[in-house]
Amino acid sequence: MLSARILAVGISCIISLVAALRLARRRAYPLPLPPGPRGLPFLGNALQMNAKRPWLTYTAWGKTFGKIIHSRVLGIDMIIISSETIARELVDGRSAIYSDRPVIPTNAMAGLTFNTVLLPYGETWRQHRKIFHQVLRPEASASYRELFSRHANELVFNLLNATSDMHKPTQAYTASLIMALTYGHATYGLQDPFLARANELLGIATHLLSPERAAIFTALPFLKKLPTWCFGGDYALLGRCRELGQQLLNEPFNEVKTQMANGTASQSLVADFLSQSDDNADEDTMKAVALMGYIGGIDTTTSALQTFLMAMVLYPDIQARAREELNQVVSHDKIPCIDDKASLPYLDAILREVLRWFPPVPLGMAHATTSDDIYGGYFIPKGAVVMVNQWALSRDENTFPDASRFDPNRHLTADGQLKDHFVNHFAFGNGRRVCPGRWFAENSLWTACATILSVLRVDYAKDSNGEKIDIKPETTTGMQVRPKPFRCSFEIVNTTRERQLRDMMDLK
Repeated sequence: MLSARILAVGISCIISLVAALRLARRRAYPLPLPPGPRGLPFLGNALQMNAKRPWLTYTAWGKTFGKIIHSRVLGIDMIIISSETIARELVDGRSAIYSDRPVIPTNAMAGLTFNTVLLPYGETWRQHRKIFHQVLRPEASASYRELFSRHANELVFNLLNATSDMHKPTQAYTASLIMALTYGHATYGLQDPFLARANELLGIATHLLSPERAAIFTALPFLKKLPTWCFGGDYALLGRCRELGQQLLNEPFNEVKTQMANGTASQSLVADFLSQSDDNADEDTMKAVALMGYIGGIDTTTSALQTFLMAMVLYPDIQARAREELNQVVSHDKIPCIDDKASLPYLDAILREVLRWFPPVPLGMAHATTSDDIYGGYFIPKGAVVMVNQWALSRDENTFPDASRFDPNRHLTADGQLKDHFVNHFAFGNGRRVCPGRWFAENSLWTACATILSVLRVDYAKDSNGEKIDIKPETTTGMQVRPKPFRCSFEIVNTTRERQLRDMMDLK
């Protein structure tokens, strides 16, 4: 007991000393910082945050202090943007300054330095982006139509057979699709060893990599030298995260190499790389890109697909209108495909509203400034963490009246045409760090939703008494969010299309 008290006193003394040194070194800025809440010495605004849903805190502060605010957490300057216009002007328009990422100490501690999303702006990041662009550019993404359709057909039957919440079948769709693209790997549901380990890694990482959670290690670097078990909670799983990362980087990649040697490999991103001996990218880069293609896409697309199903249950009139449009365009004995997309603007509007209603990454991915900047008379210091609060953008009543309501008409002109392209949605980020997989995400999400609507009606699930089970539109926590588990039911509304799907999948 005595030793524990001595340790606590010692740590308190060190923290006080570090705080004093930081306060003594604080720069004198030539202009005021953006407005924001008053904080405590050293701790700044750390104790004022909603730790599980910081975007809610930032949104509330934005209503008080404006569309661009300043916060400080443990000595780290944070600039939070709550306006799409400001985000475009700064992160897009001044991308030379805003394209870096903040140093997230827990990223290295968790063995995730291969993470494309958090790579510093530089040559390694450019190599990653070049490979992503080759396989995920618009022309390439459109060529995967058969891949999308095959997995979407399977999704329909998985939904019909689902007995619990919608997470498993929707994640199985996204996971199997991305695994087929990256490794040519045929998965066997969520029990597939790769998928199980990847989900475990994602579950740990999404709670460790936010700037707010990692700030303590930036402010007090000596803490990184302590055993991870000292911190408890998710931090105690840093070692497990490192182990999983190495397994997932190497095992599926080496499996493709073996298949290439045996002449049994399917076409995939990794197989194409291995077949090009003159490719300048090294194997470590390719391993990282392949794994990040999976990790970066599975949770966000799964979240959007679950949000779509939830909205269809809660807003049956919208579901009915989307199906009516689809049936007018697509023959009753045909399954819709990407070629029909241009003729179905209302379905496209639904998908834009899905991303607005519940942005999968509410705070986006943090940027960092590489030099000082000035905006609107405010000073933005070099090294500041810059976040675009997508949740605040989604709930801006001036842009989206009655913002909590799901309403696809927001994205249509008076004559029923789309106002903007799906890939320009704020949910995909800004500037040079915009999501490179946005075309793939658009086509995979569209194909799944169109196939579901063409065959199934989505409705409330019923309890043992035949009463409908209510759904509350709420999300989980973490850097990436999805709807909290919910149940729904499915009814076949087009038996001709359902039989066609069975024939295509050779089902009895």
